[in-house]
Amino acid sequence: MSKIKSVIKRNGTQVDFNQLRINNAIYRAAVSVGGRDYEQAKKLGAQVTAILEEKYAPDQIPNVEDIQDVIEKVLIENGHAQVAKHYILYREERTRIRERANRERNQHDSGNIPWEKIWRALDWAVDHNLNHIEGLNQRVAAGEMQEIVMESEVVYRQDIEQIAEQVLARQDEIRIVIVAGPSSSGKTTTTKILNEKLRRSGFQLKELGLDNYFYDLEMHPKDEFGDYDFETPQAMDLELINTQVNQMLKGETVLIPHYDFKLGKRTLAQTELHFEPNEMILIDSLFGLYPEMLSGVEDSVKMKIYIEPLLQMKTNQGKYVRWTDIRLMRRMLRDSIHRAYDYERTLTHWHYVRSSERRNIIPYMQYADYVINSAMPYELSIYTPKLIDSFRLWVQKYADDPLREDAYTRAERVLGLLEQVLPYPDDSVVPEHSVIREFIGGSIYD
Repeated sequence: MSKIKSVIKRNGTQVDFNQLRINNAIYRAAVSVGGRDYEQAKKLGAQVTAILEEKYAPDQIPNVEDIQDVIEKVLIENGHAQVAKHYILYREERTRIRERANRERNQHDSGNIPWEKIWRALDWAVDHNLNHIEGLNQRVAAGEMQEIVMESEVVYRQDIEQIAEQVLARQDEIRIVIVAGPSSSGKTTTTKILNEKLRRSGFQLKELGLDNYFYDLEMHPKDEFGDYDFETPQAMDLELINTQVNQMLKGETVLIPHYDFKLGKRTLAQTELHFEPNEMILIDSLFGLYPEMLSGVEDSVKMKIYIEPLLQMKTNQGKYVRWTDIRLMRRMLRDSIHRAYDYERTLTHWHYVRSSERRNIIPYMQYADYVINSAMPYELSIYTPKLIDSFRLWVQKYADDPLREDAYTRAERVLGLLEQVLPYPDDSVVPEHSVIREFIGGSIYD
């Protein structure tokens, strides 16, 4: 057992020292440069702890920055220059993210937000009295839920129609259509609907599910709560993806792997796939716009689509509903159905989701050819009766747990939101072809 008993976090709170956190920090940096030797990470982690024990007296408490400095030192002294470089860059990037978040809270500015799309969404919301929760509640109470659903679904479908027209205009050059975006933004349903529309226009397409290229769950960093961090591009076999996509573009037949999400296991060479010269490859992936994803394929043959629930609705406090909170609720519902995860597991895992999407997904939104808004204003009324009791429980459970600060902050914020929304328990109002069915179940695309 280590002589170091506690660590001071950046916000000043004191938590128990945990060797696993150091081991995982080293392993996570190694994974980012292609290494997957966890035993080596443990040995290096032990060196870090030994240095800390020598440096600090029993009554002294190191802070997070002190520990990270020692990690850098151990990596460099043991000849792991590439891993050390990545770790240093990661620390710098996390610092920039924190600073940017502080600026955005004060200035309400971000270079990653698609402002033209936002203004159109806001204009639509104002026209339909759905730009604030009060308006949504009024319409639901007046028996207009069916109308709200229809209005919302129509504008989403119009987005997909416009993309189909753009593909048609570039049909002589496009070979790959990519639907990218953060977790639970609606990529899967959007990909299926787009596939249908393009086929009706005479296109021949085949879907390539990049989720099948995830490494086995046990190969990813695991924290002290038993949770795995698989929310990064490096959690996928990028080399195999690039190799097989390029082979398919050349007309070669490949055997793609299969990933079982419930077991967390990948099986190689499972499904034969071949693309004819007149066919397009349709890809649905979190990291579809990440530079190393399909890095060997010319941009000119890609149609790049980004999707996000760009809801423009204010709470009773005058603050806009956060898109990440919508996606969190969506993923809770979806993962409980398709991945055997309970709601709480999704909540406590969400900090991994947000950390990765800030680094690996959202910054590349600007390179998309088209942005789709998957937000359905009515979805808040559908989610409220399903989730509000769980959020109440979590706010009580995590209120005094410094290791679950992120979970508590999110739970408190979402509970405050749901308490303002008039619940609508009958989800049969949601069409079978809706993007919302991807999360609550009952989709015709399942």
